[in-house]
Amino acid sequence: MDVREIYTRFNMIFGDVFDDDSIVLTPELSARDVAEWDSLAHIRLIVSVEKAFSIKFSAAEVGGLKNVGEFVDLVRSKL
Repeated sequence: MDVREIYTRFNMIFGDVFDDDSIVLTPELSARDVAEWDSLAHIRLIVSVEKAFSIKFSAAEVGGLKNVGEFVDLVRSKL
């Protein structure tokens, strides 16, 4: 799966989790850039990505993520 496909799925997931289809995903986008991105939304986001891609993350893996680009890279490494 290439990066574009992952971003396409991420767009749908972010839209669902944050109930906002206007969020523009970029590699630099982080929780600081999305007002609704709190700790509960973060957990929902992680679980939604795990389900969408049929993968699992460790706490250490998701704890070290700084932005969407790193999250996409992590997903790619598990596929």
